[in-house]
Amino acid sequence: MGAYKHATPGLSGQRPRRVVLYSHDTFGLGHLRRSRALASALTQSGTVGSAIILTGSPVAGRFTFPRAVDHVRLPGVKKLADGSYVSQNSGMGLEATTSLREGLINSTITQYDPDLLIVDKEPTGFRGELLPTLETLTQSGRTRIVLGLRDVLDEPEVLESEWQRKGALEATEKYYDEVWVYGPKSVYDPTQGLPLSDAVRARTHWTGYLRRAIIDPADVPDTPYILITPGGGGDGEAMVDLVLKAYEQDPDLGPHAVLVYGPFLSGDTRDAFETRVAALDGRVTATGFDSRIESLFAGAQGVICMGGYNTFCEVLSFDQRAVIVPRTKPRLEQWIRAHRAEELGLVRNLDEFRDGLSAESMIAAIRALPHQQRPSQAGADGLLDGLDVVIERARLLMRSSLIDAAE
Repeated sequence: MGAYKHATPGLSGQRPRRVVLYSHDTFGLGHLRRSRALASALTQSGTVGSAIILTGSPVAGRFTFPRAVDHVRLPGVKKLADGSYVSQNSGMGLEATTSLREGLINSTITQYDPDLLIVDKEPTGFRGELLPTLETLTQSGRTRIVLGLRDVLDEPEVLESEWQRKGALEATEKYYDEVWVYGPKSVYDPTQGLPLSDAVRARTHWTGYLRRAIIDPADVPDTPYILITPGGGGDGEAMVDLVLKAYEQDPDLGPHAVLVYGPFLSGDTRDAFETRVAALDGRVTATGFDSRIESLFAGAQGVICMGGYNTFCEVLSFDQRAVIVPRTKPRLEQWIRAHRAEELGLVRNLDEFRDGLSAESMIAAIRALPHQQRPSQAGADGLLDGLDVVIERARLLMRSSLIDAAE
């Protein structure tokens, strides 16, 4: 994880501090991977002695976690195309699943007794499942509570309506000691448009992006390659199809491409892609899921990817020339991020509204990739202080909780 600023675990005679990181994880890998990066930094720096991640991700067990970091798997739910949710367990209804998740969250936090709770993105949790625990912790006053937000959430008007509907504004005002935005304010302010009080804005801190490093080394190709990654893959079909069309239409297109589908791109769709990959005679090779994708990022000559938060952090951290093909539905989050990053000279945004998405546009983007400037040439190194700032904020918050308890 790199060199973190050292922080003392606890005062003399006290047990090592503990942190719980909650992520609802109804779709994709983003929340889990962000929580894992934060837990790793907090434990390896000595800021806390141990961490537990509460996650609904169905692939949590396929990741390795550092020593002193564990996870509790919450019963899974999945989002349908119309925006509604269903339980992943066909024998349980959504209400029963949510109730079970709520009980597991409450019992885990009660027994583990953390000094710090970091909630990812959703102030009330999935369908309000976090509210009883937040109320209990606030009444006891021993655990500091933080809301962590990625750099971009959605269009301001859409976000305000969503937060009003979920009771997220009220919860943020009532329960959270601080709000951490995992990005620089100079790039984007995800809270713009939200009618937050001056008090909440005063306790909001922009950390910068969360730098990534190789946690679990893996072998990479000996020959030059570009990395193709749709992140978790659940909404990556269009991007993968576009890249394959580019290699199919231009027999001279290179270099070799390594395609990582992601764990959620599967079934008939993946089978059809595999047939097309095989017909390219080794110019593209593919794998389903690699939890050690950091090594592939580090060794690549360039990256074609979607615009998720974690992927963007990896592009910056490994100083990779990148072409981002952002999704635009159901949220504009990825497009906003990619558009702003292109304005800053960090990446190329293959914009469906401006460029159109065609094999020809992808061929041109791949051919131009070696001539792009690297993110470091646009000042990316100054944007990646997030983990150090998180460590410092966590240390200060937990110290204040000890002072309050002593008084």
